[in-house]
Amino acid sequence: MLDTQTWSMLLTVVGYFAVLLLVGRFTARRQDNDAFFRGNRQSPWYVVAFGMIGASISGVTFVSVPGMVNNIGMTYMQTCLGFILGYVAVAFVLLPVYYRYNLTTIYSFLQQKLGGEAYSTGASFFILSKMTGAAARFYVVCIILQHFVLDTLGVPFVVTVMLMVVLIWLYTRKAGIRTLVWTDSLQTFCMLAALILIIGSVMSQMDMGLGEAVSAVAHDSRSRIFVFDDPMSRQYFWKQFLSGIFIVVVMTGLDQDMMQKNLSCKSLREAQKDMCSYGVAFVPANLLFLSLGVLLSLLAEHQGIALPEAGDELVPMFAASGMLGHTVVVVFTLGIVAAAFSSADSALTALTTSFCVDLLRKSDDVVVRKRVHIGMALVFVAFVMAFRLVDSPSVIDAIYTMCSYTYGPLLGLFAFALLLGRPVSGWAVPVVAVASPLICFAADMYTKTFTDYRFGYELLMVNGAITFLGLWLISYFRRKSS
Repeated sequence: MLDTQTWSMLLTVVGYFAVLLLVGRFTARRQDNDAFFRGNRQSPWYVVAFGMIGASISGVTFVSVPGMVNNIGMTYMQTCLGFILGYVAVAFVLLPVYYRYNLTTIYSFLQQKLGGEAYSTGASFFILSKMTGAAARFYVVCIILQHFVLDTLGVPFVVTVMLMVVLIWLYTRKAGIRTLVWTDSLQTFCMLAALILIIGSVMSQMDMGLGEAVSAVAHDSRSRIFVFDDPMSRQYFWKQFLSGIFIVVVMTGLDQDMMQKNLSCKSLREAQKDMCSYGVAFVPANLLFLSLGVLLSLLAEHQGIALPEAGDELVPMFAASGMLGHTVVVVFTLGIVAAAFSSADSALTALTTSFCVDLLRKSDDVVVRKRVHIGMALVFVAFVMAFRLVDSPSVIDAIYTMCSYTYGPLLGLFAFALLLGRPVSGWAVPVVAVASPLICFAADMYTKTFTDYRFGYELLMVNGAITFLGLWLISYFRRKSS
């Protein structure tokens, strides 16, 4: 027999999916490829902006970010401050280029500037990067639902993953990005409402008012944000701040998933308003998540409960176990499912778009698009299952580390296209793109073994610079020999 808590979580998930399917049906009046890929360029910018908050945050943020405070304090905010400049760069450097060329996928820009090999290489690295990152984010929610709900029913983990991916496919298969613009807004509302309600419940447990809670967080040793005194540390301010800028540039500006929604706006001006609006909102949202982590840690100390060794277990330990009450169980379930699906559904749509347009060159074939969408869903299931093998104390840290390796070549390719724009064709282009992350991995291993320096997310910049240098050398020697 299922207990009341398990039934509540299960019914919350089912009810939430029912609402998403209704939204999907309502928005799927047009089912052509232009609606699926670009939303017919009719998306209201304010709806896109609100929905992008949830798409950018994801279920990983809901679980991982609060747990960071017991290991690195609030130093993640240094990265978030860098995000602001990153969003400004995307809005006023990259978006004008994408709109000027009237792109369906942003990687076709590489074809026009650098050539076919760079185009295929960029799209391939995006597909690898997005599939890996989205699978990691989705895994977090699947494992929580498995532990607290589906294990009780005897459902195998692989069935859990397949069932949830099928449900996502059902509401995105017809209208793609046209549907996601609206489902993302619903999911952002659910996620932020859940976050605020959980914080309120923790404050109630400790008999705190808002002012007392703010004061408690501000004076806690875990609320340290800035690290200026240790350049060797991964949390050193300039490493984190500069990395934040480039993380946004590559994971938003050079990511078809994130840009596809922005390119569905009616004009460049509206897309820029959308980008700047949610870029600024990202900072207070993450500050709330970190504050939740401090408050939960204080509650654990107040009740004499040992903190979990893994930071990702802090929020589920309280919110999903019923320690904060039955209402919080429902709210938490709704919040993480909303946040996770906001990123997973758009990832599947973007992967389908890029594969059809960039690799198959079939942007008008509806039958091919539908088949690719099914294929991407199956591959996504395989990646989620593979992520179970990854052992990381913080999933969000693992995602940014993977980003440093897989998005670095994209950074180098786009930087070369924007700054120099010289054609670079032939087999040497994908070789450089593959060699760059391998060199970075070797450098990371060397510094860990023989020096006191520790690479953080700045490895992304190094990776991009190596790719840029490699492309420059290719173009230099070819121009010299011609």
